[in-house]
Amino acid sequence: MDTRNRDLRDLRISVTDRCNFRCTYCMPRNVFNDKYQFLPHDEVLTFEEIVRLAKIFRGHGVEKIRLTGGEPLLRHGIERLVEMLARALPGVDLTLTTNGSALKAKARALKAAGLTRVTVSLDSMDDATFKAMNDADFPVAKVLEAIDMAAAEGLSPVKINMVVKRGVNDRHVVDMARYFKGSGNIVRFIEFMDVGATNGWKMDDVIPGAEVVKRIHEVFPCEPVDPNYSGEVARRWRYQDGAGEFGVISSVTEAFCGACTRVRLSTDGAIYTCLFARKGYDLKSMMRTGKSDEEIHNAIATIWLHRDDNYSEIRTAETAKQQKVEMSFIGG
Repeated sequence: MDTRNRDLRDLRISVTDRCNFRCTYCMPRNVFNDKYQFLPHDEVLTFEEIVRLAKIFRGHGVEKIRLTGGEPLLRHGIERLVEMLARALPGVDLTLTTNGSALKAKARALKAAGLTRVTVSLDSMDDATFKAMNDADFPVAKVLEAIDMAAAEGLSPVKINMVVKRGVNDRHVVDMARYFKGSGNIVRFIEFMDVGATNGWKMDDVIPGAEVVKRIHEVFPCEPVDPNYSGEVARRWRYQDGAGEFGVISSVTEAFCGACTRVRLSTDGAIYTCLFARKGYDLKSMMRTGKSDEEIHNAIATIWLHRDDNYSEIRTAETAKQQKVEMSFIGG
């Protein structure tokens, strides 16, 4: 348990800091342009190092591992990493978050390798809006094809993440709910967050989760549902006609720091105990200088025991301007 009696259950692993999208709320092109220096190959964790650390984290009680990025499907041989993790950690819920651009081609191999489920980012059903947000001229239709393929291969239910930003895509909330209602897949509407220091976050741009629910309820009556497990960040809502459910992640207006059980492993092997952290703790150097599993295990224990993160509970306009680790580096 950390200083607020939160245990360690979820490990998010960023397997690459690169992405083929330039989403305005994550990797805006004015920062992540042709001059941006991504990590050189030798600074990125190897698959063997990732598996080693994952096994050590499993010893601390981790039950779920999510592969993220950047865009994790850009990591060469990602299917092999999934297979290595699945074999080394039987029983762990092994999932992956992707922008969907390469998912159609890889869904079958990922499932065969041992992946449990996938989450796909899709910020609008409107092509022009979506292309403006991903800034890569990538169409909605191709993401929808990838979602269908993932579901057909058994990576289900597929979860679809929509980051909602006022005046940009909030008018498409109900359209998103309508499209996936009754599909067996689950949309999660996410409040626009002040991740990193490059996305120009302002509170005025945030659509509260409660407002998202209100808009959907006016068209498709819905009711709250109990969480699937302790520490689940999405508030669940089900349609009263029985046609499935959706979720709302309200990190800004309804902070859930008190129940956070997540730790994040960055592409270069540091762990971060909060999505909004300003610093990480280097584990790669410990591995590459010959430290034992026990020594690394004890280092993780010390870090977690002293963890007191509560950024979303104390967020202000000033803290939002602080230099924080970029989400593309440690995963969402």
